[in-house]
Amino acid sequence: MRPVPPIRVRVLTAVPTRADGQYVLYWMTATRRLERNYALDHAAHLAETLQKPLLIFEAVSAEYRWACDRHHQAIIDGMLEHERALASKAVCYFPYVEPKPGAGSGLLSALATAACAVITDDSPVFGTPRLLEAAARLEGVRVEAVDSCGLLPLRATERVFSAAYHFRRFLHKELPAHLGDMPAADSLSGLRIPRLDALPDSVTTRWDPTRETDLDSKTLVGTLPIDHSVGVTEWKGGATAGRAQMLDFVDDRLPRYVDDRNHPDLDAPSGLSTWLHYGHISAHEIFSAVTQAEGWTPLRLSEKADGRRKGWWGMSEPAEAFLDQLITWRELGYGYCTNAPDYARYETLPAWARGTLEDHVSDPRDHSYSLEQFTNAETHDELWNAAQRQLVQDGRIHNYLRMLWGKKILEWTEHPREALDVMVELNNRYATDGRDPNSYSGIFWTMGRFDRGWPERPIFGKVRSMTSKSTRRKVSVDAYLERWKA
Repeated sequence: MRPVPPIRVRVLTAVPTRADGQYVLYWMTATRRLERNYALDHAAHLAETLQKPLLIFEAVSAEYRWACDRHHQAIIDGMLEHERALASKAVCYFPYVEPKPGAGSGLLSALATAACAVITDDSPVFGTPRLLEAAARLEGVRVEAVDSCGLLPLRATERVFSAAYHFRRFLHKELPAHLGDMPAADSLSGLRIPRLDALPDSVTTRWDPTRETDLDSKTLVGTLPIDHSVGVTEWKGGATAGRAQMLDFVDDRLPRYVDDRNHPDLDAPSGLSTWLHYGHISAHEIFSAVTQAEGWTPLRLSEKADGRRKGWWGMSEPAEAFLDQLITWRELGYGYCTNAPDYARYETLPAWARGTLEDHVSDPRDHSYSLEQFTNAETHDELWNAAQRQLVQDGRIHNYLRMLWGKKILEWTEHPREALDVMVELNNRYATDGRDPNSYSGIFWTMGRFDRGWPERPIFGKVRSMTSKSTRRKVSVDAYLERWKA
């Protein structure tokens, strides 16, 4: 197995690797998959080099913000898949679903005490930075965080880009150098390492791995001290379901992506954002599936790094439009959150957007709603209400309507700060792809981030506005409204 590109590895504790440790510990936190995972590649390579066992530790806390049945079950679906896949491998897997707040305190430290080194996932948003801070406090053991977030390494630039166009120009120059580096399709295939006979007594006397029968039980989440009002959806987590969705999209819906993706009545979007969010599928794997379907090679790349949306890849128009979402917009968000740790603060809006919104705070609102009214879809607008019902019941909103959803919240609240709070709360509580760099990109885009000034209007100022009336003229929503009516 080839070493992981150094640009993707960040040392959190500069302690020498302990050759006398019992195992290499991979703490799986954000990249929750066994394929196309640079962190797992790195841990497996180190274990093979040292000829030590590999221990994969994957946990879910009972006390993260917005902890609920919906988010928990998505993670547990993946854990069950890992438990079954690793049963026949020369790898030890330790799944841990925390039964009550604080029950898992000290577990990572206990596992790290016997480790040669600790490898974990690097990611810029939600709980991962806090977990990385905890890992960096481990004493006497080397800790490294590995970036598997996207095709462009997070540390390829320290620049904060203000618009997709500027980021796209940078991508055109920088990305080709990284396209030859792909995480392994199967990090554990052919891995020759000893098997771990037993976990340290300091671990087993206090913590038990969550059993496969419990992971497989749909009643497990109901026993946990989390929010049960946000129930599970029909969506299923794990790499197998994500891969099936990917192949269905590439084979069936990608050819009509340009023409149909904005129409809620037509099932054209990829639907992959949730699996990407939980780390169950890799952007590298999706990219590979698209390029294979296109019969593409890097020789078809344009030599002009001019930031254009069409023509640079040398692929079909639908494929290029989709890759602009998967790579340009997705990785624009990851880069922003990496290089601007205060990404979720209102003050990070562009000065022009913040200024124009506040100039119009005193503009009269025809409608104003509370968080409770928004939550319950109790507005005067049937299209907005349908989108909110889809979010609460299905865990997602159609991509085009998600923009309208945010714009209307901005219009129907007394201050843009309040609008931001409402959008973050609703999205992160209910959306299966919430709490993600893409979530914050979308929310802040409705308020001017990554956008430009438009003709001035009441309430919005120079921030782009949207109306339900114009949306209904542009896209087909009749079947959507029928499905998500009260």
